[in-house]
Amino acid sequence: MVGDGLLLSSDELNRVISLELAAGDGLYERAFSKLLVSRKGQRSQLQLLALRLRSRMAFLREATALHLFVVTLRCEHSCPYCQVSRRSADRERYDMSEETAMRALDVALSAPPQAIKIEFQGGEPLLNFELIRAIVEEAERRRGSLGKAIQFVITTNLALLTDDVLVFCRDHSIQISTSLDGPADLHNRNRPRPGGNSHALAVAGIHRVREALGKDSLGALMTTTEASLDRVEDIVDEYVRLGLDGVFLRPLSPYGFAIKTKQFAKYDANRWLRFYERGLRYIIDLNKRGIHFPEFYSALLLKRMLTDRPMGYVDLRSPAGIGLGALVYNYDGKVFASDEGRMLAEMGDRTFELGDLATDTYRSLIMSDKLVGLVSGSMTQCAPQCSTCAYEPHCGADPVYHHATQADSLGIKPLSGFCTRQKGIMRLLFELLEGSPEDAAVLRRWAA
Repeated sequence: MVGDGLLLSSDELNRVISLELAAGDGLYERAFSKLLVSRKGQRSQLQLLALRLRSRMAFLREATALHLFVVTLRCEHSCPYCQVSRRSADRERYDMSEETAMRALDVALSAPPQAIKIEFQGGEPLLNFELIRAIVEEAERRRGSLGKAIQFVITTNLALLTDDVLVFCRDHSIQISTSLDGPADLHNRNRPRPGGNSHALAVAGIHRVREALGKDSLGALMTTTEASLDRVEDIVDEYVRLGLDGVFLRPLSPYGFAIKTKQFAKYDANRWLRFYERGLRYIIDLNKRGIHFPEFYSALLLKRMLTDRPMGYVDLRSPAGIGLGALVYNYDGKVFASDEGRMLAEMGDRTFELGDLATDTYRSLIMSDKLVGLVSGSMTQCAPQCSTCAYEPHCGADPVYHHATQADSLGIKPLSGFCTRQKGIMRLLFELLEGSPEDAAVLRRWAA
């Protein structure tokens, strides 16, 4: 429950389960040190377990530290797997208004954490950069009196990056998140735009951002399409070539154009797991050769499996991170419990819509019957099979994925692609941790 583990033989495991232990036999001391057993009447182990569990669940005390502003749904790219159902760049009615943005800022600044993150999303948010400027300046004007620290992130494909944007980001310590699907031919195929130069613009933008804002100011994400499945080494090499500090090997998600264009159906969880294992082993070998380069999703899971530190990544939280981990303010003023929830809404399914900025406050959104029901449901969405699953304490809850793929927010988790991937990755990580000391050392560094 709290990120401790003990490798036992079958005989030792049976002895621990049946409590055939005695102080001084060695096995008792090993099990005691990992909080698996204690003497009858002894409270110290239970108190320590409770303290570590409280540490793991600390995210519940700091609800809603992440606030996503969808400043436009417009985009000049036409990615066939686009999860947000983007609109053409000339569709002005898909921009967030300043009035809506200020209402969203009121809600975000009402959240209890003293440190919050505001992330600007799209579409392509740089198509509405003047609104980003207005939100950042107003947030900075108000944060002093509220005693809040605010971090800003712009999620952008970098194609529209200008010197003016870079100067503003430098002056306001704004970080950049971008997309890079691999080398030029793969990226351009996955992420087409007029001129066919999305990779060249992304790479040029990466260099410009890091030169202007610093090496740690930019992160990149990739998405795995069918065309990516045989190219994992090429993808990793491109990230290393550009000096990026790691890679997040992500599957497609069941939202937006990924469904409409049938991209999501072109491979299943098991095909993706083979891609992932090949990539992870390749990345571990790079690290063993002295190149520090983590696979970020493995690092998150390892942190969940091996430590009691709270999890910032909302997909690995239980209870679910929807609403409690983030709120999403859509361009039209609607508020959603997660970014994936607003993606479903663009497909006509408004299950995860919590309210409207025109009428709701932070408290009315967070305490709404809908959110309380969704979060409560995430704690019971596991079928009886989960009670015997070795990975269940580490897997997190994602009711939006289950709803999208299984037609209800309490979808039977062990039958979902999400569960198949999670178990496959964790099984692989445990095998690597129990395998060569060199592999285990790399993975433990990532979790540290």
